[in-house]
Amino acid sequence: MANSDLVIRPVGVDERAGWEPLWRGYLTFYHATQAMDVTDLIWSRIHDPAEPMFALGAYVDGKLLGITHYLFHRTFWTAGDYCYLQDLFVAEGTRGLGIGEALIAAVETAAREQGANRVHWLTREENTVARGLYDKVAERSGFIQYRKIF
Repeated sequence: MANSDLVIRPVGVDERAGWEPLWRGYLTFYHATQAMDVTDLIWSRIHDPAEPMFALGAYVDGKLLGITHYLFHRTFWTAGDYCYLQDLFVAEGTRGLGIGEALIAAVETAAREQGANRVHWLTREENTVARGLYDKVAERSGFIQYRKIF
């Protein structure tokens, strides 16, 4: 696929029918589920100008083939915010074509425009395909995540 065939832009409020199967695919990949009312809330937050949450889509010939969600948050370490790339998913059969890398680059551009100091993200250790890309475009922090779920 030529880069000129790929368009990265915000997912429109009228594009839930294209976004939701990718979101569900992402949840399935991570063996997660989400109640429909939570999905509805997330969709509304993505499109609420008062929220620091955003969704970009990767479109080829007008078809949505990949999504990324990101948000900005304060930090005690710098004056500028950090940008957390929370979710990234590319449709099966289209992986390895540069869509994921283009989505990451678009989040980086948005973060720079917002004055953020960094973009950061997490992935599972066994997600070796994605890690191959991540190792190419960023550096590992060396930190291990711990969490308590309530």
